[in-house]
Amino acid sequence: MIIPSEDSFTSRLRSAAVAARVGLWLGICFLVALVTGLISHYAQVDHQPIPLPTRPSWGYQVTQGLHVAAGTAAIPLLLVKLWVVFPKLFQPMPRRVREALPTALERGSIAVLVSTSIIQLATGLINVSQWYVWGFSFRSTHYALAFVAVGALVVHIAVKLPIIRDALTGGIEDTTHDRPNARRPGPVSRRGVLALGGASALAAAAIYAAGTLPGIGRVAVLSPRSRAQGIPINRTAHSAGVIAQAGSTDYRLHLTHGDQTRSLTREDLAAMTQRTHTLPIACVEGWSVSGEWTGVRLRDLLDLVDAPRGHEVRIRSIQTFSASSDTVLPPNFADDDRTLMALALDGDTLSMDHGYPVRLIAPNRPGVMQTKWVDRIEVL
Repeated sequence: MIIPSEDSFTSRLRSAAVAARVGLWLGICFLVALVTGLISHYAQVDHQPIPLPTRPSWGYQVTQGLHVAAGTAAIPLLLVKLWVVFPKLFQPMPRRVREALPTALERGSIAVLVSTSIIQLATGLINVSQWYVWGFSFRSTHYALAFVAVGALVVHIAVKLPIIRDALTGGIEDTTHDRPNARRPGPVSRRGVLALGGASALAAAAIYAAGTLPGIGRVAVLSPRSRAQGIPINRTAHSAGVIAQAGSTDYRLHLTHGDQTRSLTREDLAAMTQRTHTLPIACVEGWSVSGEWTGVRLRDLLDLVDAPRGHEVRIRSIQTFSASSDTVLPPNFADDDRTLMALALDGDTLSMDHGYPVRLIAPNRPGVMQTKWVDRIEVL
């Protein structure tokens, strides 16, 4: 096997002018994904030091939609970027130590950046598809590697900043930083490469992450979801193993505050004052849909056990083997008038797959924390 040299790549399309512009778009996608990913991670933390706001109710819907859209758009951009800079892989190391050190630092940061980027984007893609083929925690791993990727990106930009600045301020046809033998015309122009990369990024985001945008979820052909009552579901009642308990006449919703307790049947809940709010379900996998939810205000239930305002509230589910089997509501969410223990969706009795007999629905919360099949509410 003959290993090619850097001189083997003669296309003028593999230029610093193209690499810098694609890299800029890729950097923007990474920045958006990082910021929105940090918001999503924090939203799933119990006992938040500074609780996220409950308004607007669609805040998480937007940030997580941007997160998935930016991540999927980054995939074709990363492929174009790697194609453009591929000849650098075969560039010999300088012999002088003064020159070799920054080169080694640059290549080391690139190796870390590329490997972590591929892992982040690939596992993110698989996560949206709910095809969990690994044994590690996706959330914690995705979170940790994000900082590794950003650190490597900062080092890479610092080393290459002079070239990046020159390439971006110069024209797209500028050859100042081109390799000497990169003179062969390509099948398209440099602007054509950029147009193809940009169009591919937009298409990937639209096709894969359309489930994040209300009204066009069916366009998300690469991330289909089964639906009940018009809203997608991630976990069915059958897969959660709750059908027998949730459908039993012995079902009770238990309220606890200190030594005060109450147990309510579903009929008791239905006899209480019912309130209706339109709130979104926004999932970490990227889809989001709004529904009209009807049920009992959580604050009304807390008043039954004399719970004061300003306390965290733990919501527990009948299911016990899932990370979403319980959630802790910060005080502002527990006291918000729109936080409901829902009994109905869009005017119909809540389906078993959507959490019958009763589920939590609160504004501006990740879908994984909108606990279904609730049987216990505990004031902390």
